[in-house]
Amino acid sequence: MCATCGCGEGEVRVTAPGDQHHGHGHGHGHEQEHDHDHDHPLRTHTLELEVAVLARNDELAARNRAWLAARDVVALNLMSSPGSGKTTLLERTIAASDRPVGVIEGDQETLFDAERIRAAGARAIQVNTGAGCHLDAAMVQRALTDLAPEPGSVLFVENVGNLVCPALFDLGELRRVVVISVTEGDDKPLKYPHMFAAADLVVINKTDLLPYVDFDTARLRADARRINPDVELLELSARTGDGFAGWQQWIAALLPQ
Repeated sequence: MCATCGCGEGEVRVTAPGDQHHGHGHGHGHEQEHDHDHDHPLRTHTLELEVAVLARNDELAARNRAWLAARDVVALNLMSSPGSGKTTLLERTIAASDRPVGVIEGDQETLFDAERIRAAGARAIQVNTGAGCHLDAAMVQRALTDLAPEPGSVLFVENVGNLVCPALFDLGELRRVVVISVTEGDDKPLKYPHMFAAADLVVINKTDLLPYVDFDTARLRADARRINPDVELLELSARTGDGFAGWQQWIAALLPQ
C-alpha cells in the first residue's frame, strides 16, 4: 500500500492502443520499506516512508523533466475529478494543433480514453494503475520510453481522475492544469486546497451548462486565488468550443519559438 496516499498496491500496465497484448506490468512504481522496529510509533515510520517515496519520485521527475527539455517537448499534467471533460478537451486540442501531440493516459482500468485520443489523431499510451489513484514519475518515465514523443511536440499527461493524490506527485511536467466542470460545484478550491495550490492553470469547463446548474464562477475564481494568488483561470466549453481560443493561446505561450 502507498504510504503517501493510501492507495492499494497493484500491477501497473503500460499499453499502446491496438496492442494485442494486455500491456506490461511494472508494479506500483513506489519503492517500499518495511521497518519492523516497534520501538518507534507507527506514525513516525509512515512519515519516514512518505518522505522517502516522495524524494525518490522527485528524483525521477527531475530526470523526466531534463529528458523532455532536451527534446523541446512541452509537457502538461492535466488533473481533475472523473467526468470533468479532460479527454474531450484533448480531442479538440489535438484536432486544432499544428504540432505533433502525444498523450499519456492514466486510468485505473480500460483503454477507453487512449483509444479516443488515437482516434482523434494523436499517439497515446495508456497507463492502468490498478488500485492506484494517481500517476507517479516512474510510471511516466516508462510511458515516455514507449511513447517516444517527437522533438518539439506537445505532451499531455491525463492523470487519474482524483482531486487529492495527483497533486502530491511531480511527474516532470512543465505546467499543471486543473480542469473543473461546472457540474461539480463551485466549492472545490476550498474543499481540495492542495490540488488548487499546485495548479498553474485552472480550466473551468462545460460552461455551456451554466444556465442549467448552480455554479458561481466568480466564487470559484476568488476561492482559487485565495489558495493560489498566482493561478491563471480560463472558462471554456470543450464540447462547443466557446473560449477554446484562450486555451490555445495559453499553450502557445509555452512553446519554444
